[in-house]
Amino acid sequence: MTEVTPFSERVRMSLRETLLDAAAELLAEHGFAGLRMVDVAASAGVSRQTVYNEFGSKATLVDAVALRTVSEFLNGSEERWRATNDLATGLHAMVEYTVRHGRENRLVASVLGGAQAEDLLPLLTTRAEPIFRPAIEQASRNLAERVPSLAPEPTAVIAETIVRLAVSHMMLPGGTPSEAADAVCAVILPAVEAQRRVP
Repeated sequence: MTEVTPFSERVRMSLRETLLDAAAELLAEHGFAGLRMVDVAASAGVSRQTVYNEFGSKATLVDAVALRTVSEFLNGSEERWRATNDLATGLHAMVEYTVRHGRENRLVASVLGGAQAEDLLPLLTTRAEPIFRPAIEQASRNLAERVPSLAPEPTAVIAETIVRLAVSHMMLPGGTPSEAADAVCAVILPAVEAQRRVP
């Protein structure tokens, strides 16, 4: 039997998503320093106290926006991975999606290319651990699934390399998303093969 979410919980989830949507738009326009809780409230059509009740502080709200954005990336890349059957095709699809979505996502694009949201850049650099960790864990699981002969240590290192390279191509584009995926595959696939052959 399917569990039904209580109405009050559905309303709260809907409110939270509305607040996150509003905050993401305002962050893209004004960055962290220019984000005001009163503006988030006005954009969402609620009181400022409602925003504080839901998130507690501006920093917590921004972290929630960042984690939701990461979740979108992880879900999208996982869908593309599951649509393929081999490592090379799956890796290419995941990296291409990550780079493309990063360039198309308004908030991420603003962080990378706009002066307004430049103060959010540490979320992809010096404060990136909460963002990188789930992406690396996902890449590790996927590698282990398709290359079971890889030992855990090289799997973890290769997974981290995949994530860091994909983010690097997203931040400093040197070609199309497909070309970025080609470049990542050119590094990762030989590394996987080399580790596969280690006794």
